[in-house]
Amino acid sequence: MDQDTQDEGGANPGRSLRGIPLRVLLPNLMTVLAICAGLTGIRLAFEQRFELAVTMVLIAALLDAVDGRIARMLKGTSNFGAQMDSLADIVNFGAAPALLLYAYLLKEADAFGWIAALLFAIACCLRLARFNVMLEDHDRPAWKADYFVGVPAPAGALLVLLPLYLGFLGMPRSELTAYVCSAFSVAIALLMVSQLPVYSGKTGIRIRRDLVMPMILGIVLYVALLFSFSWETMAATAIAYLLFLPFSFIAYARRERLEAARASADAVN
Repeated sequence: MDQDTQDEGGANPGRSLRGIPLRVLLPNLMTVLAICAGLTGIRLAFEQRFELAVTMVLIAALLDAVDGRIARMLKGTSNFGAQMDSLADIVNFGAAPALLLYAYLLKEADAFGWIAALLFAIACCLRLARFNVMLEDHDRPAWKADYFVGVPAPAGALLVLLPLYLGFLGMPRSELTAYVCSAFSVAIALLMVSQLPVYSGKTGIRIRRDLVMPMILGIVLYVALLFSFSWETMAATAIAYLLFLPFSFIAYARRERLEAARASADAVN
C-alpha cells in the first residue's frame, strides 16, 4: 500500500490531519480579499458606479502591496501563495482596469476601444509571466533586482485609470476623448511589456536619520490629501509616476556603467 493510500485509509492519519500554520494562511487570505475587491470593481462598473469601482481596484492594489510583505515578515511564503498572487494580479490589474475603462469611456470608440482594453489586459498577463520567469533567473546580477523590467502591473493599472480620475474631475466623455484614451491605454500596455528599467524601491533602502521625520510627515500629508482630494491626488500621482520613468532609466544606465567599470577593474586585478 502506497503512502497516499495509507493517508486516505487512516493507517497514517498524522500527515493528512496536520494543520497549516496561520502565518501561511493569512497572506493567502489577503490575496483572496484582493481578488474579491477586483471582481467587485467589475460588478460596480456594470452598475455605472464608477467611483466605487475605482476605489475597489485601489483597495486591491493596497492589499497586493501588503500581502507579500506580511508573508515575508511572518515567514509564511509558499509556492501556492506565489501562484495565487500572480493569478490575483491578472484579475485586479489586467481584467478589472480594462473593463472599468471600457465601460466608462472606451466603448465610445467602438471596436478600437475594445481592442485597446484587450491589449492592456493581455500586456498585463505577458508582463506577469515574464516577471515570474525572471525570478528563476539566478544568473541575473544582484543589483538589477533594484529595477523592474517594464512598468509593474499594479502601477500600470493605476496609470491606465488616469482617464477615470480626470473624468471624475470634469473631463468630458466624448468620441474624441475615447479615441485619445484608447491610444493612451495602448501606450501603457507597451510600457508594461517594454524593457524599460523602472526603479522598484524594494531592496537596499535606508533612510537617513535626519530625513525620517520629514518622510513621515510627507506620508501623512499624502494620505490626508488622498482622503480629502482623492481624484486630484490620484491624477497627480499617475502623472508624477509617468514623469519619473525617464529619471529611472537614467539612473539605471548610470548604475550599469558603474557596475561594468567595477567588473573590469576586478578582472584586471
